[in-house]
Amino acid sequence: MEKYVVVGRIGEGAHGLVLKAYHVEQGNEVALKKVLLKKIDEGIPTSVLREVKTLQELRHRNVVELIDVFPVGLDFVMVFEYMPSGVWEIIRDSERPLNDSQKKTYVKMLFEGVSYMHANNVMHRDLKPANLLVNREGVLKIADFGLGRLVWDDNSHSYSHRVATRWYRAPELLYGARYYTTAVDIWAVGCIFGEILNSAPLFAGETDIEQLAIVLRLLGSPTTESWPDLTTLPDYNKITFPCHKGLPWDLIVPDATPDAIDLIKQLLVYNSSKRLTASSALKHLYFHSRPFPCPESALPKPTPDHRVQVKPEEVKGNLKRTVLFQNLLSIV
Repeated sequence: MEKYVVVGRIGEGAHGLVLKAYHVEQGNEVALKKVLLKKIDEGIPTSVLREVKTLQELRHRNVVELIDVFPVGLDFVMVFEYMPSGVWEIIRDSERPLNDSQKKTYVKMLFEGVSYMHANNVMHRDLKPANLLVNREGVLKIADFGLGRLVWDDNSHSYSHRVATRWYRAPELLYGARYYTTAVDIWAVGCIFGEILNSAPLFAGETDIEQLAIVLRLLGSPTTESWPDLTTLPDYNKITFPCHKGLPWDLIVPDATPDAIDLIKQLLVYNSSKRLTASSALKHLYFHSRPFPCPESALPKPTPDHRVQVKPEEVKGNLKRTVLFQNLLSIV
């Protein structure tokens, strides 16, 4: 720990603090993720070990870099490159709203990182704006791999369905699926894409049941034809929802171009086997039509204190738009 000088606090996660620090000799900024080992005999939490192992295997410009790991007393410290902001803050920064080209570049960088992860047999299982960090140059990097798991090609391995933050949780997980694929990440990317387009979450449920109800009202009720595996899911018969036709996509993402709508439609598909892969999504016309993705030099450059610059009123404004949208859904 003597290598670093702590200069501030970035935030607090499920297992400990995230601190801003400087490397004494090199002078560069880093983020220290300190995990408190509550019971030394229980060792390091499994999620932390998974994150370390996963990040040691992944090396990509759109995946956050793990620089070092070491124990300090009852703490276990992970050292990351310092990221002054994230997509959550970028979306909610009303003083510097993103233009269409910038939005397209962020979505492209997200797909490039996800494509690399999936090509290396890793699924993230908790993709959301808060886990997409942005460095000083504006480059997006996927972070927080505590729920990351290796993918079994034959789909013979069961996983927990209690993964992913609710607003970005794929419908098969909401129905209790234990066998699933990297397509759960693609659903989350579709939700993030919609949030970038609307500057507000697409599906903002307060409970798992409400979450599923909002998705069904928005996208329409699935059928055994559109989702053949639906009736085999563990929680399928536990609750019955009214039948919904769904809303037109130009109401769901009202300011989106036809190409953007075509892309998001192929991500937010009930049948997970029909969702686009990340590598296929990168070939979509959306990324190869005007306005083209902007060069990274044209992305907003977050200031060192960008996280605290996003005002509470701006966040409330986004939430208010989400509530108004949910009210619209309730009368459809």
